[in-house]
Amino acid sequence: MAMEPVLHVCAFEDNYIWLIRGQSVDYTHSVIIVDPGDAEPVLALLDRQQWVPMAIFCTHHHGDHVGGVADLLRHYAIPVYGPAREKIAHVTRPVEDDDRYTVLDINFHVLAIPGHTHGHVAYYGNDMLFCGDTLFSGGCGRLFEGSPQDMHDSLARLSALPPETAVYCGHEYTQANLRFAAAVEPNNADIRHHQAQVAALRARHLPSLPSTLGLEKKINPFLRTHLPQVQAAVASHAQRVLPDDVSVFAALRRWKDGFV
Repeated sequence: MAMEPVLHVCAFEDNYIWLIRGQSVDYTHSVIIVDPGDAEPVLALLDRQQWVPMAIFCTHHHGDHVGGVADLLRHYAIPVYGPAREKIAHVTRPVEDDDRYTVLDINFHVLAIPGHTHGHVAYYGNDMLFCGDTLFSGGCGRLFEGSPQDMHDSLARLSALPPETAVYCGHEYTQANLRFAAAVEPNNADIRHHQAQVAALRARHLPSLPSTLGLEKKINPFLRTHLPQVQAAVASHAQRVLPDDVSVFAALRRWKDGFV
């Protein structure tokens, strides 16, 4: 039986810390830790499973994604990869757009995806995307530092990856995001179907992730701003003409910010 390539650790109210498992014989008990906002649950799982971390990947500087790095380094002397354009303590391998690294025999491609923060990056390898708080299932991150153009371009870049790409994002926001997606596209059967699937998973306390990019293109309004039905819904809500995809995206993001 094949090993699960990625496992999740729950942290805080709705964060996911991801553990990428080595799939080759040489790395059966090795993992990469992605966005460890809290060290305690990670250390507990590593001890319980007798796994050895080989690296830490950070997508951006927010505390709920990097707050556990220092504690983990007190237990393990391992490299910490993180965006070179952000100030993150303990990063030993600053990464830039289009860098490529091999860790646990997995070839990772670093993608700069600003918008949520200026220096936000994603790690893509083996058809797996670790995208922090840029792309969520059914949604996208808030624009704390970047512009609508930044985020629109970042999402377009992620959307261009293969449809089978598994999406591992930083939070369990899927149900709330799908409620908003259904408000934008009430006649979208894919959204309704996925809402039922996610409700069943969450009722069993299972994660709604990973998603796939192919699915997100069907259900995520922030990847669908080029479509006439989404453009019309956003323009109607904004009560003004929206001349291009970026203005549609910006109005959609404002709509979501105030959505209850």
